[in-house]
Amino acid sequence: MTQSFFADIKPARYEGSDSTNPMAFHHYNPEEIVMGKRMEDHLRFAVAYWHSFAWEGGDPFGGQTFERPWHPQDDMGCAKIKADAAFDMFDILGVPYFCWHDADIRPEGATFADSLRNFEEIIDYFAEKMESRKVALLWGTANMFSHRRWMSGASTNPDPNVFAWSAATVKTCMDATHRLGGQNYVLWGGREGYETLLNTDLTRELDHMGRFLSMVVDYKHKIGFQGTILVEPKPQEPSKHQYDYDAATCIGFLRKYGLEGEVKLNLEQGHAILAGHTFEHEIAVAASEGMLGSIDMNRNDYQSGWDTDQFPNNVPEVALAYYHILQAGGFVTGGTNFDAKLRRQSLDAEDLIASHVGSMDVCARGLKAAAAMIEDGGLDAALAERYGGWDTHAAQAMLDSDLDTIFQTVHSGEITAVPRSGRQEKLENYVNRFV
Repeated sequence: MTQSFFADIKPARYEGSDSTNPMAFHHYNPEEIVMGKRMEDHLRFAVAYWHSFAWEGGDPFGGQTFERPWHPQDDMGCAKIKADAAFDMFDILGVPYFCWHDADIRPEGATFADSLRNFEEIIDYFAEKMESRKVALLWGTANMFSHRRWMSGASTNPDPNVFAWSAATVKTCMDATHRLGGQNYVLWGGREGYETLLNTDLTRELDHMGRFLSMVVDYKHKIGFQGTILVEPKPQEPSKHQYDYDAATCIGFLRKYGLEGEVKLNLEQGHAILAGHTFEHEIAVAASEGMLGSIDMNRNDYQSGWDTDQFPNNVPEVALAYYHILQAGGFVTGGTNFDAKLRRQSLDAEDLIASHVGSMDVCARGLKAAAAMIEDGGLDAALAERYGGWDTHAAQAMLDSDLDTIFQTVHSGEITAVPRSGRQEKLENYVNRFV
């Protein structure tokens, strides 16, 4: 590449809320202290390599709309041009992290060995670039859903040869993540599910997926990887019935196979919506079980039934998500990865920068609103009042009692059950004061 893909685009700077510059941060100030910690250290932003650089602008009804200097993505020369553009963008945005799938960063080879050779070459190239930059790897993962070999699943595939290929693929991706200092390793089972039970042994597939994940955990300890293993819930798409439907389903799966102490969740806004939940619900469920790891930040089109992966722009939604993250103690190894892509009509390099700048601002506003609510204490006070009856000696004693004893107390007339208002509207009004 003789000239940067992002030529003439200056690094994004914080200019404050009065600025009208669409390429500047109005709310994201990395150095601003929020609840005793730098904003950058709270949010831990990451750029997703797949949507920002590997995606070509297609949708279910039309093909490529983007024309990039690294197209077609079928040789190592193009892979390095793509990497040059990626690291230029990391510099412009000042993000501390990025994320990748193996298939995003290297071309597919004719054999497994060919693909691995390409992969190791680009990891070497990444390592060289990272030496002189602040950007680090939030997580790596393996794409085991795009190639036709994965059409019937990876770890759940009825063919043991595909299971073996999957295991070998994950090993190489974990090795690369470890080498680059990645803070997490993610597994998303894009094809771990089924289209019909007529050709599916559900019990066997779940057992194989559990065994596969146990192998991943064992290998983490074998190589001394200090990061967190994460699984990512998603319903329906692409498989009709996904085994990793939502946070609660994944938590049940992890407990069944004794992995709840080893694996946490990477939660995505868009996936929560597809599951019929809110993002705050999924985060709250994971946090309540001590399994909140990291998040993929985006949004879905509420009028579409598929995963549109749009950049976030809804501050109230984002604020409630960060409220539960902060209440859970904040990120440890996780962060905020923008698993979001441009609209297929947004063709310019500037669009890619503007989308991230705006989204980082939305998250910053959401974080500050969440912190303000926590510091004000209004929601905590409302919960304490609503559940205050359970803090009495009698209520705690009841939990250690039995049905007969409780029956006698109620039957004697000592207890009356009178409904009390949940005051939802007042609480919604309270939240609106901050967002």
